[in-house]
Amino acid sequence: MVISGFLAGAAGAGLLRRLPRGADVCWLWCAAATAVLWFVAWALAPPTWLPVPLLVGWLGVLLTAVDLRHRRLPDAVTLPAYPLVGVTLWLCGADPWRALAGCVLFGGFHLLVHVLAPGAMGGGDVKLSGSLGAVLASVSWWALPAAAVLASLVTLALGVRRRVGGVPHGPGLLAATWLVAVAAG
Repeated sequence: MVISGFLAGAAGAGLLRRLPRGADVCWLWCAAATAVLWFVAWALAPPTWLPVPLLVGWLGVLLTAVDLRHRRLPDAVTLPAYPLVGVTLWLCGADPWRALAGCVLFGGFHLLVHVLAPGAMGGGDVKLSGSLGAVLASVSWWALPAAAVLASLVTLALGVRRRVGGVPHGPGLLAATWLVAVAAG
């Protein structure tokens, strides 16, 4: 699983470089971080649920690398995440209506925050939150508010370390969703 994660992370970094706006990220960081997350998911998640934390981990590493370096979440990754997450959840036996409801609730909540306070959250965070909401609702309804709080805590922790230029919220959303997905096992 470690080798697969390493290769998936390296390939993902290569894909990011080929995006129209290009996202230059360290391929080794993406490969190593994905390998670690995949190993932890493999060790903790049940086999029937394993594809979900693997996908969220892979997306999480790639999008975190871009968001921390370039302060954006590319549409070329966030938008294809919807069908990828949907198919993965369906293959893992998740209730599609529950996943759709989570997508609408979590995405809608983040859209509302973005509309009311545009400086507090970027459009990429809003686009990302829907697919992550589908994963969270598939775990449980309580996972939605729990992940929102955990994501805020991660973002606050990043803010302590990175004070200039604001703090991206995408890494917090992704970390919280991955942790909830792994803990669901």
